[in-house]
This record gives sequence, structure tokens and C-alpha cells, in this order.
Amino acid sequence: MTQNAYIHIPFCKSKCNYCSFVSFPELKFKEQYLDALISQIKSEYKGETLNTLYFGGGTPSILTLDEFKTLIELFNFEKDAEITTEVNPDSVDFEYLQGLRQLGINRISIGSQSFDDEILKLIGRRHNSEQIKSAVNYAKNAGFANISLDFIYGLPTQTLQSFESDLKTAIDLGVQHISLYGLKIEEGCYFYKNQPEEIADLDEQADMYLKAIETLKTASFEHYEISNFSKCEHHCDPESSSGRRVSSLNSRHNLNYWDNNSYYGFGCSASGYTDGIRYTNQDELAQYITSPLSKIYEQQLSESEILEESIFLGFRKLSGINTNEINQKFGIDFNKKYAKILDKFLETGHFIKTEKGYALSTEGVLVSNEILSEFITL
Repeated sequence: MTQNAYIHIPFCKSKCNYCSFVSFPELKFKEQYLDALISQIKSEYKGETLNTLYFGGGTPSILTLDEFKTLIELFNFEKDAEITTEVNPDSVDFEYLQGLRQLGINRISIGSQSFDDEILKLIGRRHNSEQIKSAVNYAKNAGFANISLDFIYGLPTQTLQSFESDLKTAIDLGVQHISLYGLKIEEGCYFYKNQPEEIADLDEQADMYLKAIETLKTASFEHYEISNFSKCEHHCDPESSSGRRVSSLNSRHNLNYWDNNSYYGFGCSASGYTDGIRYTNQDELAQYITSPLSKIYEQQLSESEILEESIFLGFRKLSGINTNEINQKFGIDFNKKYAKILDKFLETGHFIKTEKGYALSTEGVLVSNEILSEFITL
């Protein structure tokens, strides 16, 4: 049996103004944290071969190569396992990325957010645009063939034109994957109490998202999940939403989430899903260090809850859901059980019929949360 794992590295040199994730600018606790993390992995990992391993944060690139090596060596891997780490542009150079590649890490996700230096300053990023470009080139020269850039749209002072320019710069750099997230100002971040001026509203964010779909499709990127696009190579058809062709450059780790498969969650605030149980680890750094096996949330899901999650997560993929697979797994008639919802959103154009089931249209993606909540209310 194969498994997947996520490892949270919750340290940052400083906190970005939009960030409400669990991260701490307290590097003095790194050694204690890693001891607790290793203890959790050794206690909970059952020795399965991993299909994917993902280091997220925070800033995983604050780890030394030796620290990465210690963590990676705790696991067994499939021969073609995908091992990803997030990095910040200001914390990597060629030698560091070459070292990561030699350790077996084969996918890099670079936290970029924008190529506009003034916007980067406004949102509290530590890097500038030239450092992003250097990080991409270092990664290429180190042997990485799957490089992802993250961007946020709707940032303070950002315009539709400047966002489009960001995307075109990323395309010109020759990266294989792009992730896009609309700015959300949530409790716990600096912007929550210090609302920035000149911030895009939801309609403007929607325009940026639609521009991204258009721009990236023109550049032969496949829109394979609501927030994610991958470069099409050889067998990938960007015009297809049937799910028949899938780019090898999709994030296999994230697809595992959307397929509602199991995964370990290791580290402070990390969530996991194993043996039908969803759980979240301690989200206070001191408590995690002293009690790395304790959880702040743990729930055995019922079959109906697993069905709801399979639908909600499955519709995040642009290929949509396979109704035959759902019918066989849960013993239902999907078309009959959800006939009213399907008829409603097929008529409004928010759903499209595929060869294997149903998928969200572009219009449906823009209001996906509202649409998919109707499956959960049944």
C-alpha cells in the first residue's frame, strides 16, 4: 500500500502582511521543533512507500541540507515518487538547490506572489522580482524539470494589466506549473487590522482570474484544478476537460487531496487523513514541541461525509467527477440522488456534462463554493 505525506515547517524570517497561516518568526526553536517532528513521524508513520512527500510552510527553505536529509531518510519511497518543497526566493542559491536535487527532491514550488517590486514591499515579502528570476534559473541549472510559481491576485495597487504582466513573465521564464490564489484578508494577518487601500474587489478579482485562464491557455498550460495550471507536454491537451489526458507536470500531491485519498500530516498545525479519520495537530508551537502526538481535531468520517467530501473535492478538478466511480464506491445512483442540483446548474451553464460525469464550467468555477455547498445540505 502506498501513502502520501505532508510536513509543515512553520518558521519564517518574518511574517507577510496577508498571511494568516500558522507560521512563526522564532527560528531559535527550530532544533526543538525538528526533534518533535521526528518523534511524531517515527511514532505515526507505518512504513508504507510514499507516492508523494510535500514540505510546506512557513518557509521550508530555512532548513539546512542536512536537516532535509534527516527527514527524507525517515521514509520509504516509490521509485518515481514526487518529492516537493516550497522555497522562498531570498533563501536559495544554486548550491542549495543542487543539494536539494541530490537528496531526491524533484519538484520546487517558489513563493513569488508578484513580479512588481512595489507590491512585494507593500505585502511584506523579503524578496524582489530579480530574486524570483534567479531562483528559477538556479533551479533549472540544478536539474529541476518541474518548477512551480505561486501568485496572488487582488493585491494592493495591483491592476489587471500588472497581473497579466506577472503571468507573462512567469511564462517567459519557462516554468512548468503556476498556482494562483485570490487575496483573502483573514483574522490573524497584519492587513486584517490595517486594511490596505487600492485593493481589488471580488468582481475585479474575478476579472483577473478569467484573464489568467485566457493567458495561460494561450501559452499551452492546462487548467487542471481551480487554482492550478500545468504546462502541457506531449500527451496533454489544454482544450480537454474530459480527464482523458493529464499532464505529468500536475502536482500529484495536490491531486491526491482532490481525489480524497489518504495522507499523513506531520508538524505543527498539519492536517492528515488516514483510515477514514481526519485530524489536525497542535497549532501552538510550544504545545507541539512538548506534545507532538496530540491533536486539536480528530474525527472518524461517516460514509455520507466521505461521499460529500469526494464530490466537493472532486469538482475542484477541471476534469470533474466520475459518476460511475462514485456509484460503485458508495452504492448510489448519482444522477438520481442529485437530479435537482444537476438539472439546475446544467441549465444555468455552471455545470457541463463530460464523458465520465460532470465538471464545473468557467462560470461555475467563479461561484464554486456556493454551488458545491448544495451537495452538502442534502
